[in-house]
Amino acid sequence: MPTSSLAGTNSGVSSNRLFQFEVVGLNPSSMANMNCSIRRSGSVLVTVPYNRMNQEMKRIARLGGTITNIVPVNFAAPSQDEA
Repeated sequence: MPTSSLAGTNSGVSSNRLFQFEVVGLNPSSMANMNCSIRRSGSVLVTVPYNRMNQEMKRIARLGGTITNIVPVNFAAPSQDEA
């Protein structure tokens, strides 16, 4: 059975990618355990690694928040020696 070259691989690049969620609708008590910064607009910025995006989206929805924007955070690309 042929296997895909992508099956079962965990790229070092994907584990280093970070994304920033802009979230509205969270109450202050639910943000106590989150690693985030509060903005004047009432929205919260949450930085999440790529491999935890889905889990974090579900958690934000469970807490009653709404994700209004997702942007990638700049990261250092691996050198040619690491690839």
